Amino acid sequence: MAKKLKIALAQLNLTVGDVPGNLQKHIQSALSARDALSADIIVFPELGLTGYPAEDLFLRPDFIQAEQVALQTLITEVKGIHCVVSHTHSSNQGLYNACSIIHNGLVVGRYAKQHLPNYGVFDEDRYFVPGNAPCVVPVNGVLVGLVVCEDLWVQGPAQQAALQGARVILSPNASPFEIDKHEQRVQVLSKRARHNQIPIVYVNNVGGQDELIFDGGSMVVNSEGEIAQFAGFFNETLFPVEIDIHTASSKIAADTPTLPSDDEKIYQALVLAVRDYVQKNKFERVHIGLSGGIDSALTLAIAVDALGKDLVHPVYMPSRYSADISEEDAILVAQNLGVKLETISIEPTYKSFLASLAPYFADKKPDVTEENIQARCRAIILMGLSNKFRSLVLTTGNRSEMAVGYCTLYGDMAGGFAVLKDVPKTLVYRLAHYRNRIAPVIPERTLTRAPSAELAVNQKDEDSLPPYPMLDRILEEYLDQSLGVEEIIAHGFERTTVLKVVALVRFSEYKRRQSPIGPRIKNKSFGRDWRYPVTNGFAG
Repeated sequence: MAKKLKIALAQLNLTVGDVPGNLQKHIQSALSARDALSADIIVFPELGLTGYPAEDLFLRPDFIQAEQVALQTLITEVKGIHCVVSHTHSSNQGLYNACSIIHNGLVVGRYAKQHLPNYGVFDEDRYFVPGNAPCVVPVNGVLVGLVVCEDLWVQGPAQQAALQGARVILSPNASPFEIDKHEQRVQVLSKRARHNQIPIVYVNNVGGQDELIFDGGSMVVNSEGEIAQFAGFFNETLFPVEIDIHTASSKIAADTPTLPSDDEKIYQALVLAVRDYVQKNKFERVHIGLSGGIDSALTLAIAVDALGKDLVHPVYMPSRYSADISEEDAILVAQNLGVKLETISIEPTYKSFLASLAPYFADKKPDVTEENIQARCRAIILMGLSNKFRSLVLTTGNRSEMAVGYCTLYGDMAGGFAVLKDVPKTLVYRLAHYRNRIAPVIPERTLTRAPSAELAVNQKDEDSLPPYPMLDRILEEYLDQSLGVEEIIAHGFERTTVLKVVALVRFSEYKRRQSPIGPRIKNKSFGRDWRYPVTNGFAG
């Protein structure tokens, strides 16, 4: 006779450090799953009570104690449903990244994560010790196994659970978004499910946490390795699934998901990152320097989509080098997005700085120094507005510029959150076209005119850099694929161009170390993934 398990996937947006708030979300979700969905089990994301990644908060005894109090509250207050809750667990061996099944005031099973990721953005070895045993417990007569996140990416833990008789694997996760990450997850889950002939319930969290974005994408993969149910991306949801367990097989109602395009996922990820960074850090509004160019136009669109037009305040700051069409395009994109554009000329400030420095610059020709002073004039204006109105300045520079240092330290780099920090220039254009397909908010001329910093007469980006399509291909190979100079040249690029780009990347490390954080969308972003020395004598 078949047995049914009704499982609720709690794809939640949690906040690192907000243990009381996270606890309330757990309690409310468990009660809703029990009462509204008649669920037997609810599965929460990895380390949901603390939020993930809590980083060095895990080293604070008072933080761990607060989480343990919250866990005990959850155990005491929620009855009538099995809860798979992820938390830390202290022992004589150290601190575990653990997961427990609780039911009617009791912990009926506990699992300690066995494989601790220590690469890229992960450094769990710093905080936790690994477990070494499976956990399989009966729920309504069905044996379920617990496996936490990274443990699915290797064969051992899932196989251990299957050998112990588990008929379903329940897996809490905290897996950050990056391009193609969903496809990687599906490949891994499919392989584990097929190999062990067991369905896997995969629950991921959702939301922005500093530079990390959690995209959700919770799902159930059947024992044939196919996606049977999918909870969607970038949405907080309590997603119900029913699994029929037969003597030698299991059955899950199939619902083939329609997945968004890569550009849509990336755009949604950036919107979520901005919204959560602003709201979770309790900023009242944001300011953006609007230039009339593509980067600031896209940043403005993302900010309005994230926060609404009333909380977004663009500022156009012209100089003697600003083109009339830049002002026209800045006005138009602001109008299209329904935000009020303020105009503050930097000319008086710029003249004042030049006058102050004139005695020292008397025998020097104008150069990049004067260009950078203009950028820093704009930074002073934006940061002044930020201080006065408790707002966050969103910077607008893209990954290509950040890579080669085509940005001004304490100038256009000044701000609190760099929305496009991990978005190459060529992807900026793609995302702008994607946003315009929803509604044409970015002027066509902004999409077609040559990019310019407008810090000198008739200035164009390509006066200083290779064309962006070429630059981004070289950066992709050097930064993301870690290819050497000779390997990149062998792919058809000119030696002088490759050497120039690589030299700029190396020289600009000191700038990147002082840049604001920004949303991570690639597996080699400037931030937690990128730990190159500033003082660096390696020429490759």
